[in-house]
Amino acid sequence: MTTSGWVRFRSGIAAGVLAAWLGGCSYNTGIVVLLPEKDGRDTAVEVTQGDQKYVLDKPYAATRQWPAGAQTYTSDPKEVQARFGAALAAQPRRATSFTLYFVEGQDEFTVESKAVLEGMFAEIAKYPVPDLVVVGHTDTVGNNAVNDALALRRAETVRAAILARGVAPENIVAIGRGKRELLVLTAEGVAEPRNRRVEIVVR
Repeated sequence: MTTSGWVRFRSGIAAGVLAAWLGGCSYNTGIVVLLPEKDGRDTAVEVTQGDQKYVLDKPYAATRQWPAGAQTYTSDPKEVQARFGAALAAQPRRATSFTLYFVEGQDEFTVESKAVLEGMFAEIAKYPVPDLVVVGHTDTVGNNAVNDALALRRAETVRAAILARGVAPENIVAIGRGKRELLVLTAEGVAEPRNRRVEIVVR
């Protein structure tokens, strides 16, 4: 945010926060740049200076603010790196999430999930001090007590695999949610494979 303007988020919280943060870091330059989302989602920010409003709704859309008004233009990765490289390098990595699936009634990974484990470990290794939340889930076969225990075992299985890669125990929280938070809504007693999962969030 500059002395003569402010940024309002219209959509895409992650990109909006980053754009506002860059604007704040560019206090002396009066420049706000909207960065693209990794997944290509559409985002936008609204920059206001006096009674003028400027909507930035494309990747690298930018506004340069002056006391007499603002100029909109299209920035590029080279300018962003030149102006904000140090700030971008200092910011923490964005949270990453993974989902692993399990064999029915067991805490054993499916064949497909075994194949993605190495990729997950490689991504976790990119965080200098990873902070992880591991949440186990089940389908609706069985009662709450059985599913709560199974969900926690699944979460602990994932936690143990991550600990084996050198992550500190105090940086991993494992919990079980049983059948309370279904990914696919089903009736009781339905063996839905997509509900037999563990969700991992890495920050």
